[in-house]
Amino acid sequence: MDKRHHLKALMFTLVVLVVLNAVGTQFFYRFDLTQDKRYTLSPTSLKILKDVKDPLIVDVFLKGQFPGEFKKLQIETQQLLEEFKAYNKNVTFQFVNPIENEEERDTIMQSFLDRGLTPVNVTIDDKGKQTQEVVFPWAIATYNGRSVKVPLLKNSMGASTAEKVVTSVQHLEYAFANAFNTISKPKEKKVAVIKGNGELHDILMADFIKQVRENYFIGTFTLDSVVKKPNESLAYLKKYDLAIIAKPTEKFSDAEKLVLDQFVMNGGKTLWLVDQVNIEMDSLYNDQGASLAFPMDLDLNDMLFKYGVRINPVLVKDVMAAPIALATGEQGSATQYTQYPWFYAPLVYPTVKHPIVSNLDAVKFDYANAIDTLKNGIKKTVLLQSSPYSKFVGAPVEVNLAMVNERPEQSEFKGTGNIPMAVLLEGKFHSVYENRVLPFEEKGFRPIGATNKMIVVSDGDVIKNQLDKNFQPLELGYDKWTNKLYGNKEFLMNCVNYLLDDSGLINIRSKQVNLPLLDKQKVYDNYTATQVITVGLPIVLLAIFGLLFTFLRKRKYAV
Repeated sequence: MDKRHHLKALMFTLVVLVVLNAVGTQFFYRFDLTQDKRYTLSPTSLKILKDVKDPLIVDVFLKGQFPGEFKKLQIETQQLLEEFKAYNKNVTFQFVNPIENEEERDTIMQSFLDRGLTPVNVTIDDKGKQTQEVVFPWAIATYNGRSVKVPLLKNSMGASTAEKVVTSVQHLEYAFANAFNTISKPKEKKVAVIKGNGELHDILMADFIKQVRENYFIGTFTLDSVVKKPNESLAYLKKYDLAIIAKPTEKFSDAEKLVLDQFVMNGGKTLWLVDQVNIEMDSLYNDQGASLAFPMDLDLNDMLFKYGVRINPVLVKDVMAAPIALATGEQGSATQYTQYPWFYAPLVYPTVKHPIVSNLDAVKFDYANAIDTLKNGIKKTVLLQSSPYSKFVGAPVEVNLAMVNERPEQSEFKGTGNIPMAVLLEGKFHSVYENRVLPFEEKGFRPIGATNKMIVVSDGDVIKNQLDKNFQPLELGYDKWTNKLYGNKEFLMNCVNYLLDDSGLINIRSKQVNLPLLDKQKVYDNYTATQVITVGLPIVLLAIFGLLFTFLRKRKYAV
């Protein structure tokens, strides 16, 4: 009877296991018990994964001996990729140490540098013994012959390695989802770089164009054709999804403005990078070290005013500023350079919570202007603004390199700071030519557009990359004179993605992750106690459990 009872129980257990296994193959669910839902993929990521029909291979170059912070980044990267793989078996990944072979180390490192995979040097501190290691915080995602770089470590000026890792972990899902989206989906959206009014030369925004080309079609649209064929020019511009107006220096005619205006009214997105004061850094490098900054009339005031903003012909002067390098003498044959704060180069750290500027490093401006927001029913979000210790200076005004010796007092900036310099506008825009005579006849003229969005930045230099000694473009945001990398590139790409992104990919950037990190000093101060608790205590508890189990077993089966 007892054996029959046990047999029935065994058979019942087997049947339950078979049924649960069968049900488990039909239904899939993973439980995320973390407080910040770190491993819960966003609907956008899941949508991108669903469209991956062929093998997608990810090579992660985070294998080797790392300090605790990078070990944390390695673990978080692996766990996130495991989540991707759990939802789509076509996603595979491997961790690789690219410089494991000492004989090929230099060759491989150079090949990585040539591909833009820059390493970082980290110091491994083991109880006072320090060693230097090279780490490549990058991954390469490959799908159907297309590959894309995935940055795993976000650069943050002034941040410790631990702080950089926390920011990077918050950015991981977006970085991989964006990479998967780039290589798995064909390009659809079209971006027009507007020309014809003295805008920046292509080589001065080459890195931005190169980056945009990875996800979108991008081409030049010249407004010169508006003079002879305005209707045809407008019809052609309507084929684009986004127009970028980068640092124009010549007046716009009424016909050109109508073309841009109707592009907006018909749903076209716009990114305005406009200066209202004429001054360049190069103009200061003369015998006097000075130049005159004067207002520049582009005849765009009425247009932007109608949309809800006004760019004032003033210069923003900010104590929170990027440095410039000036020659201060010669030592031998090499010129010596010293860095000074340049108050007309505001260094802007985002202060608002918006996907465009979430987890964004400082953005460098040059001779930026102040933006006023106007009441007109359009929703306005100030994305970037100067620090509390800033003010604007009216033009015309002399700009002199001697300003580097100034030591402004905080009292100078009482109630003058937080000046908007980048604003997002969203809503139904009204045409600047509403209830006005049109400069040319347009049968499809729309006085009010559908719901749309645009971004206005009061500095054209935000998109400008520097050139190396061979006149080749450097990475956008990199300053070769001070060897600093700013967040300009990421900011502008976020602007483009937000304006064009219909899938909600940019919203992943708002994800917040609370990543606890060990206090190294406390660990070192309590090293012996920590070893006893983490290593010795589990062994002692296991021994006690083993002795207790043996004692109870002998007692139960003793004759």
